[in-house]
Amino acid sequence: MLRLTDEDHAKVSAAIAAAEAKSDGEILAVATPLSDPYHDVALHWAVLVLIAVLAWAAACPTCLDWWLDLFLGGWRPEPTLREYFTFLLILAVLKFTAVLLILRYMPLRLALTPGATKTRRVRRRAIAMFKAAAERRTVGRTGVLIYLSMGERRAEIVADEAITKVTTPETWGEAMAALLVEVKAGRPGDGIAAAVEQVGVVLAEHFPRSATDTNEIPDKLIEL
Repeated sequence: MLRLTDEDHAKVSAAIAAAEAKSDGEILAVATPLSDPYHDVALHWAVLVLIAVLAWAAACPTCLDWWLDLFLGGWRPEPTLREYFTFLLILAVLKFTAVLLILRYMPLRLALTPGATKTRRVRRRAIAMFKAAAERRTVGRTGVLIYLSMGERRAEIVADEAITKVTTPETWGEAMAALLVEVKAGRPGDGIAAAVEQVGVVLAEHFPRSATDTNEIPDKLIEL
């Protein structure tokens, strides 16, 4: 898992201050180890394995006999229907529980989580963070959130009302590219600082610094 150091925090704070010195915009940078625990993903895999056990028993009943002989020993009367179902239930529950325990290992759980699911969860968390910490917190509605979820290695840029009126999602392409290149190289602090610089260029173009501008959001990296 990626980590942010005190040096990274200082670097991002300096980048935010420099970017905001050229515009009326306010930049908020947030980083988190993970946007979602993905408990449902682990559950889905466990259920899939449970169903696979039942399908295996239905497709190959003689295989179930082999396992019964292995655990209960040979030279016994023919198993009753109750014994068959009881053994199958125990086997399915054991497999289900084993998968849940194995998937407590988060790197594996993330590896088994579809990319589209991770993207949606990161986006949802970024929007929630923006609404809580930046939306309508500035006089001119010029707040921007740069959100990095390090576990998923995904990022989002969410902007306030005045900014979305004069930009498109493609506007932040360079900022996102600068951020993710550094994150993939294991330098999240450098990535966030680079994204801040690119966002600052956009803000300076559309909302140049006015004489009445004040610092409405602290210039710091928030690590959740």
